[in-house]
Amino acid sequence: MNADLPTIETGVSGLDEILYGGLVTGRLYLVVGRPGTGKTLLGMEFLQTGIQADETVLFVHGEESRSEIVANASSFGIDLDSAAFLDLGPDSDFFDADNAYDLVDSRDLESEQFIEEIREAIEEINPDRVLVDPISQLQYLEPSEYQFRKRLISFMRFLKGRGTTVVATMTPAASRNDNEVRSLSDGIVELERGDGGRRISVPKHRGIGQQDGTHGLEIRGDGLEVYPSLIPSGPAREFGPERLPFGIDELDALLDGGLERGTATFVAGPTGVGKSTVGTQFLGEAASRGDDPVAYLFEESPKTFVHRSESIGIPIGEMEAAGTLAIEAVEPLTLSAEEFAQNVKERVEMTETGIVMIDGVEGYKVALQGEESKLGRKLHALIRYLKSEDVAVLLLDETDQAAGMPSATSANINYIADNVVFLNYVETDGELRKGIGVLKKRAGNFERTIREFEITPDGIVVGEPLTDVRGILEGTPTSRSMADNAK
Repeated sequence: MNADLPTIETGVSGLDEILYGGLVTGRLYLVVGRPGTGKTLLGMEFLQTGIQADETVLFVHGEESRSEIVANASSFGIDLDSAAFLDLGPDSDFFDADNAYDLVDSRDLESEQFIEEIREAIEEINPDRVLVDPISQLQYLEPSEYQFRKRLISFMRFLKGRGTTVVATMTPAASRNDNEVRSLSDGIVELERGDGGRRISVPKHRGIGQQDGTHGLEIRGDGLEVYPSLIPSGPAREFGPERLPFGIDELDALLDGGLERGTATFVAGPTGVGKSTVGTQFLGEAASRGDDPVAYLFEESPKTFVHRSESIGIPIGEMEAAGTLAIEAVEPLTLSAEEFAQNVKERVEMTETGIVMIDGVEGYKVALQGEESKLGRKLHALIRYLKSEDVAVLLLDETDQAAGMPSATSANINYIADNVVFLNYVETDGELRKGIGVLKKRAGNFERTIREFEITPDGIVVGEPLTDVRGILEGTPTSRSMADNAK
């Protein structure tokens, strides 16, 4: 990374972060993507940012008229009225009446000198920024691939000599020209759109480098929004021994006083066993201490969450109304994993939230855009960030039985868990009961017993150790008396 190179902003939120500051002045950048991925929109925002900085900008186009471009830009709140336009379309007059430049006659379209005429236009307009949309229109003006490469190299040297920064759009194609343009460019931004939502990546950025990998991308009413993958920056805060209790003596005894700040805890168990209730109890206790906890709900509506909590004596609604606790519902397939992580990051930094609960891990994988195989890594990165900020993370994870917990969670990120609390059903003498225990606690000791767990109208009740039951971790809990009678 070369911090001495002069850079300019693209105007796209989040993209400059991936580019480590923006585009290097006087260089050529390719924006590559299939139709509908947002290439032209990115270029428009690039030009608008120049206009707002009192720069001169030029839009070289050939597939749409000036009026169509201005109208499309305006629908996103982008004002390009003061931009200069060079129309390379076969029926164009090259410049509209508002920016009248007598450059070339349409009969010269097939001439080898056409690029030279564009150079003359650039010399006359002297733009700081140029958008060529698409660059393939230049390729069609040359009689051979060799001539196109030669002309493009000359054109790039000309622009660099003037300090003009160029963004050119291109649809990917399996051709030699495609490879030639990529190799000659100083940077490449790739846009994708598929079943996993929109994605953006920067495989190349000469002289500065870039944040590798793919990142979240959305097209909203005000343009493009980029959500860089979350990477914890700097060393984690010094880990302290402060424990955060649940407020239930028997449960805190299982955990030797509670959960430490800056750790990640999985609360796992089969459906309906009480995972969310345990998490809610922890949030309620945190709210009473002033830790500003937040619950992200992937599998339940806030209304149901509040009603269920209050039915067992936890006044979540009152806490939310008082501003001591926040509830955020995540609508399915509306966010990428990166956008969700950025939302969490902003809340932590703006409100100094000390507790974050994700309910639940399976819902996270289903609700967020992206390939399921990659979402585990995104969640891992988010957990690492939160831990580095000394935030206690609670993740509710549904499993078929407790026996699966020691090896992996449903998202294959058990290795990031500092603590694992499990709940399971226990049948003894024809009666269905519940048990709670701790499988893992990195930062301290824990009670190696399984206690009876019950949800009552007055809240959670954790009883004595279930000494009369064995086989819970194997997924086949039975009472000792039944096992002895079977012998």
